[in-house]
Amino acid sequence: MAETEASLLRQFPLFLPQNRAKTVYEGFISAQGRDFHLRILLPEDLQLKNARLLCSWQLRTVLNGYHQIIQQRMQHSPDLLSFMMELKMVLYPAESPDCFVDFPVSFSVSWTPQSSLISIHSQFLAALESLKAFWDVMDEIDEKTWVLEPEKPTRSATSRRIALGNNASINIEVDPMHPTMLPECCFLGADHVVKPLGIKLSRNIHLWDPENSLLQNLKDVLEIDFPARAILEKSDFSMDCGICYAYQLDGAIPDQVCDNSQCGQPFHQICLYEWLRGLLTSRQSFNIIFGECPYCSKPITLKMSGRKP
Repeated sequence: MAETEASLLRQFPLFLPQNRAKTVYEGFISAQGRDFHLRILLPEDLQLKNARLLCSWQLRTVLNGYHQIIQQRMQHSPDLLSFMMELKMVLYPAESPDCFVDFPVSFSVSWTPQSSLISIHSQFLAALESLKAFWDVMDEIDEKTWVLEPEKPTRSATSRRIALGNNASINIEVDPMHPTMLPECCFLGADHVVKPLGIKLSRNIHLWDPENSLLQNLKDVLEIDFPARAILEKSDFSMDCGICYAYQLDGAIPDQVCDNSQCGQPFHQICLYEWLRGLLTSRQSFNIIFGECPYCSKPITLKMSGRKP
């Protein structure tokens, strides 16, 4: 007990007991280059959870917004010294706290010795505002199209794989800082379906207007209407893998499609890889495997992505 009192005096020399029972402490706590007056009334058993904290109006102003945190620390701090140290951290953290946000870009905090948690909150709100246009773009895509991947997008996700129909899809990567600009596009599906879309994209790219929404631009440039959530069910255009008969496999969905227009069966990349690798007639050149479709026996080509099967 005496050691704790000595530590309290060393850490807060301007904050002293006002009676012999040490149930009343009064003085000043230094933070942000200023001295703030406060008074703490403890019960006879000296339990902080039943204590009263009386602040000057200046300190009350600084602590505005932290009332719940202060109450929580009073409930859980083992002694007055621990509480005062945590109160000082709220007022005057020694270094920038770690911030974890679900943003598509990094969140760097501007911090000085005079900073407070309120300043971080203000920076957080400013960052939110700067990303509003990006989230509006992504929300419109999520609401008006069938997004195949990710199934449950986080606010940090910058890509969407959107169903086009006929076992074809487009994967877009949106720049969070320039969300209405042309995104990176990758078409997935049978060549006879996606090649014409790639040609349209190249031919109509001059029509892209950053003043329009990204979704509207995609419709204009590709000359298509995306399958609408209000009209079609996901099962209308999403098919299970023709090898494992599942839609999702370790988080992946079928993204390899037989190019035969009479077949068009989709497969998971890893399933098709294992299938073709087991055929004596298959051959491989670098990261491309040539073989036969498990369904129609027509030639099928598998180009392995960076994901190792």
